[in-house]
Amino acid sequence: MTPAAATPAYRRLSVEERRGQLLDAALSLFAHRAPEDVSLDDVAEAAGVSRPLVYRYFPGGKQQLYEAALRSAAEELEQCFDEPREGPLLPRLARALDRYLTFVDEHDAGFSALLQGGSVVETSRTTAIVDGVRRAAAEHILSHLGVTEPGPRLRMTVRMWITAVEAASLIWLDEDKQPPADELRDWLVEQFVAVLTVTAGRDPQTAALVAALPEDG
Repeated sequence: MTPAAATPAYRRLSVEERRGQLLDAALSLFAHRAPEDVSLDDVAEAAGVSRPLVYRYFPGGKQQLYEAALRSAAEELEQCFDEPREGPLLPRLARALDRYLTFVDEHDAGFSALLQGGSVVETSRTTAIVDGVRRAAAEHILSHLGVTEPGPRLRMTVRMWITAVEAASLIWLDEDKQPPADELRDWLVEQFVAVLTVTAGRDPQTAALVAALPEDG
């Protein structure tokens, strides 16, 4: 008599594994739908669990789950600019932008909702999370520039460029992701050099950086 095929053993997930599963499900939904259009029932269904289980891990309901998912996305966005400080500067910046635009592409509707605000679940905490991504990106870029004590003009220039990257990303989504991502990446790198060059006319610190770019890039 042939023994019955063994049934795979059920493995109970740890607390962290289950929480990660729920966050992954939520991020997948938020990636393609505005936060207000995602319910806890949607998250439960996507994760293959019950609604009470979602509440067990996120007793604050949708708001707590959204903020946790947003923090997870923010960490991923921050890592986009965490490029090794090796090799020429501009290719490093291009690689960071490649990762950034890949994230934008994969999280299109969610990315728009994240940056444009106006969501019914937006709070001062969610705004702080998003602003933290911008500040972290600025610190990474200044580190790539080799600057530990940026003056106000250089710091403002970098933060203005990050704002321009965000705006360009939103417009890119609105324009059906045209031009192609690699063209947008190169254009944004060129804009970075351009804004640095303008600031260099008023700021010796930035002028020294711009003077080194031809050798570096």
